[in-house]
Amino acid sequence: MTVEWLILIPLIGGVLAWIGGRRSSLLPRLISVASLGAGLAMTASLWNASPPVAGRTAGQAWIAEFNTSWIPQLGIGFHLGLDGLSLLLVLLTFFLGIVGVLCSWNEIKERTGFFHLNLMLVLTGIVGVFLSLDLFLFYFFWELMLVPMYFLISIWGHEKRAYASVKFFIFTQLSGILMLLGILGLYFIHGRSTGIYTFDYTQLLGTRLTPGQSLWLMLGFAAAFAVKLPAVPFHSWLPDAHSEAPTAGSLILAGLLLKTGAYGFIRFLVPLFPDAVESVRLIGMVLSAAGILYGAALAFSQEDLKRLIAYTSISHMGFVMLGIFAWNELSLQGAVIQMVCHGFSTGALFVLAGILQARLHTREMSAMGGLWAVTPRMAGMGLFFGLASLGLPGLGNFIGEFLVLLGSYRVSGLVTAAAATGLIASALYSLRLMQRVFHGPKRDDLTMADIAVRETTILAVMAAVIVVIGLYPGPVLETSKPAVEGLIQKGNPSLTPPGRGPGAVKPGGESSGEMLR
Repeated sequence: MTVEWLILIPLIGGVLAWIGGRRSSLLPRLISVASLGAGLAMTASLWNASPPVAGRTAGQAWIAEFNTSWIPQLGIGFHLGLDGLSLLLVLLTFFLGIVGVLCSWNEIKERTGFFHLNLMLVLTGIVGVFLSLDLFLFYFFWELMLVPMYFLISIWGHEKRAYASVKFFIFTQLSGILMLLGILGLYFIHGRSTGIYTFDYTQLLGTRLTPGQSLWLMLGFAAAFAVKLPAVPFHSWLPDAHSEAPTAGSLILAGLLLKTGAYGFIRFLVPLFPDAVESVRLIGMVLSAAGILYGAALAFSQEDLKRLIAYTSISHMGFVMLGIFAWNELSLQGAVIQMVCHGFSTGALFVLAGILQARLHTREMSAMGGLWAVTPRMAGMGLFFGLASLGLPGLGNFIGEFLVLLGSYRVSGLVTAAAATGLIASALYSLRLMQRVFHGPKRDDLTMADIAVRETTILAVMAAVIVVIGLYPGPVLETSKPAVEGLIQKGNPSLTPPGRGPGAVKPGGESSGEMLR
């Protein structure tokens, strides 16, 4: 009774927060923090108790697993599994969930019980996505994230919240339906060929598919994951949702929901359809590089602070997608590091943007400037996370991007060179953000308080995590290593044929940890 409690704790906490909201506006906040803290502690205990890497080979990567029958007539089970990859993402989920509650402590003043219910339901869905090993269960949690996030934007969002929430709903719902069709197609094809109708991920691996079947089923899954990532050209919902969502909503969107798309690519798309992914591999890498450059260019041209940060997410998640399609240990480990560090760095930038909007009642950078003299602690935090966003050496984001580029170069030097120019663009938009918001002449009528102790503590802890990963990434790399090696074995026969690309990685080749050493 361990893995399933990682899902039940935020679910129960959300219901209790909703009930507690009828008595006090403080109770939902306290209950939510306590529930998420318990989930974080339980996940950390599993990390601490897990055997060392030598004892978790690629074929035995599960740290904890739970499997019981749910609807046996349809081959649906309640199958959950926690390996190093999902463990890191579940830890990130609970941590950023706590940050989301704390940063909305004074922002949300109406219907606090219902707000925290929806926040906790989103987190329940996210944890469920990271743990599910049954495709029907995975789809259930995938859709569970949609409705409460719609409510968070449409009820507690800003001026254009109705438009942003409906656009978010349409994009994610339609792409989710395409994935459902892909799941059902795989279910029936496997059943007809083996006589066993099941949604279990471990049994569906290796299903015999014709090239046409594999391609169309893969596209159904890819549609849902590409929209949620988001990959260009399926990204247009993201800037609107980010700019209109409350601070906690933007934090969860950037820090966690985007990671579910990347996780879907890594866990499900490539292992289930390796041959089909191989046929579109170069297209995926080109789209990744295009997303890196496009997101950076659009970020540089924004005047709205939250839209600027939203476009940086498109650019940064392009590196994650590039690492996935490169599909070797270096690139996948880099993608994992980038996912974790992006959650902290971009999440912190959205927290700062929310603080500025709450105090200045605007997101326009033209109405800011000269804040370094007024709010030195906020400006210092802004500078740190801006430098993290541009990939400053010594910080975690640099490790992720470096490994991704190193791994992708072994597949396509030209695409990697194009993607690497995104690092230059990231320096431009990060420094522009700092100049427009915190430097320059101060407006005479601009007065505001610096960040308080609660806000400073939140941001300081997030900064500390990025520094630790940047200087000592070993524990993160070693935790995800067995899972990454196992996934590479599932997709590697088609995705990394001998001699493909300059310096193609072979099974058992140099690992990310060895390369860093």
